[in-house]
Amino acid sequence: MTQLPARYDHVGSFLRPKYLLEAREQKARGDITPEQLRKVEDKAIAEIVKFQQDVGLKSITDGEFRRTYFHIDFLEQLGGVKTDIPVTIRKPDGTEELAPPVMRVTDKVRHARNIQLADFEYLKSQVTPGHTPKVCIPSPTMLHFRGGRAGISKEAYPELEPAFYDDVAKAYGDELRSLAAAGCTYVQMDDTNMAYLCDEKMREAARQRGDDPNELPHRYAKFINKVVAQKPKGMLLAMHLCRGNFKSTHAASGNYEPVAEALLKEMNLDAYFMEYDDDRSGDFRPLRFLPKGKTVVLGLVTTKFGELESKDTLKRRIAEAAQYAPLEQLALSPQCGFSSTVHGNKIAVEAQRDKLRLVIETAQEVWGQA
Repeated sequence: MTQLPARYDHVGSFLRPKYLLEAREQKARGDITPEQLRKVEDKAIAEIVKFQQDVGLKSITDGEFRRTYFHIDFLEQLGGVKTDIPVTIRKPDGTEELAPPVMRVTDKVRHARNIQLADFEYLKSQVTPGHTPKVCIPSPTMLHFRGGRAGISKEAYPELEPAFYDDVAKAYGDELRSLAAAGCTYVQMDDTNMAYLCDEKMREAARQRGDDPNELPHRYAKFINKVVAQKPKGMLLAMHLCRGNFKSTHAASGNYEPVAEALLKEMNLDAYFMEYDDDRSGDFRPLRFLPKGKTVVLGLVTTKFGELESKDTLKRRIAEAAQYAPLEQLALSPQCGFSSTVHGNKIAVEAQRDKLRLVIETAQEVWGQA
């Protein structure tokens, strides 16, 4: 198993600067070209790379500054995949929720082009020695969970097993190989679906689509392992489990117990970023399934709100987690990105620095400088 660059990490996305948001609006209106927008993105990414390095992080992302949504922008570039753009729903209590986009597989899934290659090459050009550029992509399970069997063309895939899962895994393998050839050694797959399967509402929705929520985690473990089997040598492959992060809201709750064995024991991944920033995630008992050689990154610091957690509380919670998984197999991070969609969380720009410094300092005090 490949090890993380440090005992502290982050999930990937950052609040977009105002000038980048304005440029995106100009591009949407047709006032500037895609090439002009990309130059603005390049400037913003160079700045966020410097910010991450200055704050002390070892793994560095491009902040997801070229994306509108963490998943759609990638998945719709796979051959055979169409997405319906999500809409914002205002709930009776006045809060907003992002209606999940429906991914539709309309043809055989294939790797039609190198999706992240140019973005990675630019990121790598900005990262200084001693730091590891990290690429974040959506989990392949996103192509199944939201729509289920009904979201996948029966003409292209009369049966899902094994052709659909094999084709998606091959497309992901092709993408990982293109990144590895350019020098990428760290990829994180962002997955909402395993976390959603901890929530009874989501489990019932899966039943309504004709899926068994008790069987799905094990099927997804086999699915992920088809991707892992194609992982280039020397590449670290991690998964972030997300319970929803749109404008500081959440979509799912529930203890990890229903998925823990499939997630930690059956998936052949190197590391897992698990959200544990509040009571919604339950206790640490599910970590007992963590085998040797793997790492769980505890997402104890919230990105949803600016108030800083106390170091003592974080250390106490790390100690609680260490009752179920060895301390040397644990690490620390924020629970999610700061801006999973272009809209951003309800948190100040300066709070990003404070939260990350808290993560780094706490981790160094618990595990030492490594």
